Amino acid sequence: MKNLHDFIRPTTFIESEPLARHLNADVTIASETFQHTGSFKFRAGMNLALNVREETIVTASSGNFGQALARACQILGKRCVVVMPETSAQVKIEAVRSYGATLDLIDTRKIGRTERVMEIMNDYPDAYRASAYDDLLVIEGNASLGKEIANYRKNFDAIISPVGGGGLSSGIVQAFCNQGKQSQVWGAEPLLGNDAALSLRAGKIVRNETEPITIADGARTISLGENNWRILQNGLAGIVEVSDEKIKESVRLYFSLANLKSEPTGALSLGAILEKPDFFTGKSICLVVSGGNVDSEVYRQILVEL
Repeated sequence: MKNLHDFIRPTTFIESEPLARHLNADVTIASETFQHTGSFKFRAGMNLALNVREETIVTASSGNFGQALARACQILGKRCVVVMPETSAQVKIEAVRSYGATLDLIDTRKIGRTERVMEIMNDYPDAYRASAYDDLLVIEGNASLGKEIANYRKNFDAIISPVGGGGLSSGIVQAFCNQGKQSQVWGAEPLLGNDAALSLRAGKIVRNETEPITIADGARTISLGENNWRILQNGLAGIVEVSDEKIKESVRLYFSLANLKSEPTGALSLGAILEKPDFFTGKSICLVVSGGNVDSEVYRQILVEL
């Protein structure tokens, strides 16, 4: 019987001297841009699809988990239904369709993702309702990336991971705990959607009233998941809130200094260093680039913006 590692690609580690000099830190990039479907979400989507008995899986997504789960279901011969905001990146919408999923585009000002998923579940009573982040199988799939980072030839002072719903960062924290590694895991979150940072300060989950309007579309979540919160509340060293301006600057730096195309959400980890340069100076850091799925026009505008 096949397992997750029969399907995923190992992450790509990049050591860019120009970027390291620019940041005055020993920087290693763990890039999931070359993962199947262009992001770390394939790890989660495939692990979930492999381990649930249901033949139909319904989910909500900004795009990366939707296309990852759609591809996983295509490989395994399962049905996939994906609810996505109509404002999602067009490249992600087209990818979900290309993998054969049933796509349901919504106006999130009129109906929430979760509410729409529950409506759809009435049509598929025997389906599995999958969260893009708040699911133990999702966390387990993402932990495979954390294990690769933990086993890399360097011992990092800090690993910085983008935070949306918390699926990736909780997987990394879980992997490092299981490996007995002492490196600090930091989160990087859009300032315009800083519910996770507020949650850490409050000691409880704090929710956004509406989906955040940030260029980091993969982090437009209402709140952390319950399963993720149980891991992150004591597992994260902290969360750096990153402005959209620093996110865009990070996208440009990856392009110019590391020859790497990152989507805005994937650039959050670098943005954390730009927001707190003195704190990370001189340290050995792993920057997790969660994905590279960005519309060509959005990417062009970011690169030419002064």
